[in-house]
Amino acid sequence: MEITLAALHGRWTTLVVRELLRGDHSYSELRAALPMLSDKVLSDRLAQLAEAGVVERDRRPGWPPRVRYALTPRGQRLGPVLQALWDWGAEMSARDIGAESGRETSPVH
Repeated sequence: MEITLAALHGRWTTLVVRELLRGDHSYSELRAALPMLSDKVLSDRLAQLAEAGVVERDRRPGWPPRVRYALTPRGQRLGPVLQALWDWGAEMSARDIGAESGRETSPVH
């Protein structure tokens, strides 16, 4: 579990992976999909994910050079992990909303 969390550490990392789960992207496509990220943060997250073996960078020759980012097979396997995290967060959010409105839901055991 710690290895997985280390690969996904840092704010916005899961959003970068989410976008790449939808298919490979150029840097500018990722910037457009994630406008709240600065260039530095996006570059840092892509480098971190590449170092962890989650993302591969494919540079094509030509001018201007074309670079595509895609998940490796290891990165693709994060799809169900991120889905489980999203499901858990959605469940907790629904419970919090229920508690605020006076309709507490039963605890999960």
